This record gives sequence, structure tokens and C-alpha cells, in this order.
Amino acid sequence: MDAQARFGHSVKGLLTEKVTSCGTDVIALTKQVLRGSRSAEFLGQAARNMVMQEDAILHSEDSLRKMAIITTHLQYQQEAIQRNLPIITIVKNKGDVERVTVAAQRIYNEMQDYYSKEVTKTSDLKTNACLTTTRPLPAFVREALQCVHEEITAKYYGCGLVIPECLENCWILDLGSGSGRDCYMLSKLVGENGHVTGIDMTEAQVEVAKKYIGYHMDKFGYQNPNVNFILGYIEELGAAGLKDENYNLVISNCVVNLSPNKRAVLREAYRVLKTGGEMYFSDVYASHDLPEEIRKHRILRGECLGGALWWEDLYKIAEDVGFLPPRLVTASRITIGNKELESVVGDCQFVSATFRLFKIPLDDSSQRCEVIYNEGITGHEKELEFDVNYKFKQGEVVEVDKETAAILQNSRFVTKFLIHPVEQMLPVPESCSPEKLKGFIQPSELYLHMAIPKLA
Repeated sequence: MDAQARFGHSVKGLLTEKVTSCGTDVIALTKQVLRGSRSAEFLGQAARNMVMQEDAILHSEDSLRKMAIITTHLQYQQEAIQRNLPIITIVKNKGDVERVTVAAQRIYNEMQDYYSKEVTKTSDLKTNACLTTTRPLPAFVREALQCVHEEITAKYYGCGLVIPECLENCWILDLGSGSGRDCYMLSKLVGENGHVTGIDMTEAQVEVAKKYIGYHMDKFGYQNPNVNFILGYIEELGAAGLKDENYNLVISNCVVNLSPNKRAVLREAYRVLKTGGEMYFSDVYASHDLPEEIRKHRILRGECLGGALWWEDLYKIAEDVGFLPPRLVTASRITIGNKELESVVGDCQFVSATFRLFKIPLDDSSQRCEVIYNEGITGHEKELEFDVNYKFKQGEVVEVDKETAAILQNSRFVTKFLIHPVEQMLPVPESCSPEKLKGFIQPSELYLHMAIPKLA
């Protein structure tokens, strides 16, 4: 599949989101093509429609409108080639089609070029946004990281912590896996019976990752590889061959912000997760909706700032997709450290934050519970810091809200806790009293209070 066809296939997801922003005729024609139409009449109309509205498309700030028309055109080209039809190109002046193609591929190609040409190692980054650290890494994670090949580590551009707990035997998908650093670390933590898949749109990064599969399997003493890498788009996991409900965990490290369609990313993550599964991801968030100047700035986008989601929108999108409300794990403020770029950003502030989203149904039977952590999670034997609201110490009784109870009862954590409704008394260890349910800390309050302090 050539580059145009691959791009056209990857942006189909855009057409399902807010398609009313496009003209009705455009929607109908686009859907007809993307349903696999082999009608030359419809295909020809789609191509003509794209060219007729080209000027408005190129100057529109509505990226969905652009993508709808451009995808139609690219799909027409693909199908015309398959059917040996002449490619219909109607132009009003020389260079029109070239400008349309450049506009269509700019979002993806700029990111591919940035991470394969301009940024080839960590020291090439122009801001410290992708170098933000959060909590200290546990010893067992540091040990796993020490096993990762130095070339893989040198090409790491993550922005936070993406090491969820309770990983033994899990199947994990890493969105935007890059050079594979996190994948190889996780392949050791899940064990030989677990599996890790990495997907990335940058061919140069995927090739580097694939090169060291044998090295790491030998290092870990595995007879069979438990990791693989796929070239593809995180908005279109189905096109990459990833099936429904196949993973226990989906992780991502500073990649969702690079996507032009974040809703599609979360929707696809939800689809491939098993019921009870979790999306655990670190990313960059903005203090407010970003203006066009920042969003279109090539360097700021490549440095994970231009595409940052307004953090309140994350809650809306997650709920629409089907996840339980996001649970904030940790957050820290980002300083850009580049005077020229700071002048472009102005008073907008950015935060690196780690969230966990669970795919768990919540119904009327859900209720508040008392729970006791039984230990048994590697690296968290005595205490499990679940999120900013709950910290579970081994042997202590903690009262949790019904949402947290549902998560613990229906996820991979179920075997690590003793759980009963609050009406049923739990046996309390000697010299230990139940910890009553405290006022629930809203992640938004934590953001405003800790993560995005006002500048002096």
C-alpha cells in the first residue's frame, strides 16, 4: 500500500466524529466511498467535489472538514488504481492538487520527519517537555530498564511514568512505542507468559525497535519472543490487525497529544481492551484550550506541547467513549526552558500527568465497600498508591466509593484485595482500625492547586 493510500486509510476515524461540520453532500459522498463503493460515478463526484471546495478547505480551521474531503480524494485514487481507472484530477490552476496533498499529509508527515530526522536522540529535543520526571522509579523497574539496549534508551522521548502495577502475565499494548524502550522494559516485567505489542507510525523508530528483539529475549532468558512491533496509526488499530478485547492494558507515554484525533485514540483503546482492562497513560495537558498559533507551531507540536489536550476535555472524551471517569495518578508542571518558544506560548501553562482509565461497567448494584490490601504486587508489597485519592497499606481496612470498589472487583487487582460491602464487617488485624472514607479529591482540584500554579 502506497503512502497516500496508507494515510487515507488511517484517517477514516476522523469521519465518524462531528461529521456535521462538513457539508451534507461531502458526508454522503465520503461515506459512500469509505463503505467500499466501486461506483465510478460516485468516485468521480467525490474527486470533483474535493477540488471544487479546495480553497475553502485549505483556508478552513476545521481540520475535520479538511480530512473528510482529502480522505475521499485519496480513497478515490486508491480505488481507481485497484480498478485500473484513470485518476480524475480537476484543477483550477497549476499546483492545486499538490497543495491539497501537502495539506492532508502535513499533520502526520511533520511528526514522522521530526522524530526521524530532527530528533534522533534525547539531546536533540528543543524543550524539556518530553523529559519531565514524576515519581522515583521502584528498584524492580530500574533493574528492568538497565537491561534495555543503549541505542533504544538514547531514542526515548517519554514525558512521564507509564509503569502500572500488577503486570505478571498481562497482555499490553503500547501506543506510540517509538524505539521500544517501554515495551522491552514491560516485556521483562510481564514475564514470558505475558506479551507486549508496540505500535508506532514512524518507520525509522519501528525498525530500531525490531532490531533488538533477539538481544532482549536472550537477555531475559526467554525461549520465545513476547514482544512485537507494528508500523501503524494509533487512531486506526483495526487497520493494523489489532482485535477487539485482546489486551489487559493499553499504555501510552507522551503520544496522545501528537494525534490529530484524540477521541479516536481513546475509542480504539477502549475497543481493544478486555472488560476489566485499563488504559494507563502519561501525557501533556494544557491549562486551557490552545489557540491556533500554538496548535499549528511545528516545533511545539513535535515537542508535545502544540497538540496538548485541555485537561477538562479528557474527562468529556473518556466518558463519551465508555470509560469510567479518569483517575489521576500523578501530575507535575512543565517548564519549557526555551525563551523563543516561551514567547509563543505566552500565559498558557502545561502539565505532565499520568491517568488511568478503566473499562468496567458501573450499574445500580455497585456499592461502597471496605477493602483490605493483601499485598502480593511486585514492588508494592507493603503499600499500593492507586491514585491521588487512594493509598492502600497492607492489612489496613479502607472504605472506598462504589466506583473504586467496582474497579477492584472487576480488574486484575481482584485477587490482591479482600472486598466486602460496608454493611458487612471485615476482620480487622490487631492494632489496626478501619480508615473511614475521606472527602474524595477531585483531580481537577489537584491540577489547579498543585500542577498549574499561577506564575509570579
